Amino acid sequence: MGSLRIIAGTAKGIRLQSVPGADTRPITDRAKEALFNILGGDIEDSTFLDLFAGTGSVGIEALSRGARFARFLDIQHQAILTIHNNLDKSGFKESSEVKRMDALATLRRSEDRKFDYIFIAPPQYKGLWKQALSLLDDNGGWLEENGWVIVQIHPVEFEAIEFRHLSKFDHRKYGSVMFVFYQKMP
Repeated sequence: MGSLRIIAGTAKGIRLQSVPGADTRPITDRAKEALFNILGGDIEDSTFLDLFAGTGSVGIEALSRGARFARFLDIQHQAILTIHNNLDKSGFKESSEVKRMDALATLRRSEDRKFDYIFIAPPQYKGLWKQALSLLDDNGGWLEENGWVIVQIHPVEFEAIEFRHLSKFDHRKYGSVMFVFYQKMP
């Protein structure tokens, strides 16, 4: 695994710190680049919620590419310290918020703001992505009307799930990374 870096935008080329230990799985540059190619210019002026944020690399990439605001959530102390360091390094402290909180507990609460993009990349093989999606399906207030929920999982974890309010509209595979895209049903 190479070192983490910001691929494009105002902070392009800045190297990010990894979370010590083996609990987080940073996204590969190839997968991150592919994701942001899909999002394209829509990321500009958007709001981004990075759940299970780990290093914060995906939310920071969104900020570098013009997102207006990003909130980072992680339950691990080391991840929170790493995110703060990476935000300092990349200069996005002002347009972000970092909270040491359990993502699932947060999604059970009433929303305090809506997000254009909600990125879910939980620890692998624990089914947490399904729990998070289910909570967002029940509590859709976190997601803007035309917003997207993006799940990052290993392809073997994927299963088709029917939701009441969210529908899958795309998925892409990049090696051991799969992105699954959901939006609110019309």
